[in-house]
Amino acid sequence: MSASPATAVSRRRAPVLGRKNGHPRARFDRRLDEILAHATAVFCDKGYDAASMRDLSRATGMSLAGLYYYFESKEKLLYLIQKHTFQTILASLRARLEGVVDPEPRLRVLIQNHVEYFLANEKAMKVLSHEDEALKNGYGVELRAIKREYYRICLRLVEDVMQARGLQFSARLAVLSLFGMMNWIYTWYNPRVDADAEALARQMSELFLNGLLGRSSQRRRRRRQSMTQ
Repeated sequence: MSASPATAVSRRRAPVLGRKNGHPRARFDRRLDEILAHATAVFCDKGYDAASMRDLSRATGMSLAGLYYYFESKEKLLYLIQKHTFQTILASLRARLEGVVDPEPRLRVLIQNHVEYFLANEKAMKVLSHEDEALKNGYGVELRAIKREYYRICLRLVEDVMQARGLQFSARLAVLSLFGMMNWIYTWYNPRVDADAEALARQMSELFLNGLLGRSSQRRRRRRQSMTQ
């Protein structure tokens, strides 16, 4: 799951982008990352449908012929952008969950991982949100499998919290509501007035896990308990 997006480009083509210094694969990976970043910006600014391979050629600094040779179509680039994004999120989440045992902190890790990544990659977030159904020709099938894996991880974490707290409600509804809260940050986030990623993730975790009324009820219970002691 944590493989570089370069693995999606054929092995026959990969080394051509950099044989110097004895490190063709590393140079290719770096160049591919740059190309995907430029393509992400184009899709974000123009929209996938309006963007042309000529736009992508200008943005990436590759000739039009070279771009077609390596990527065949703009759909291939969109596929690589989405695959790289989800693989990166999943790899980071798995690493951060290691050693975290309790259900609630584990769910907080997922929220922080998601929010931090997408605030640092807002253009990718916009492309993922707006071009979710654009992929065809088998690319969409593979991406949906990766997304389902991410969804299942989140569902399992929510179910663990529900079991630990003895709660009864739809875990599916909870998970989709959580993604709805996190995935549209880019539409309203303003770094001049909003908290940074860590603080924002903490506040979202509190809202999701306790809710406005839940926090208020907890404070009232603590006050009552302190008065009776």
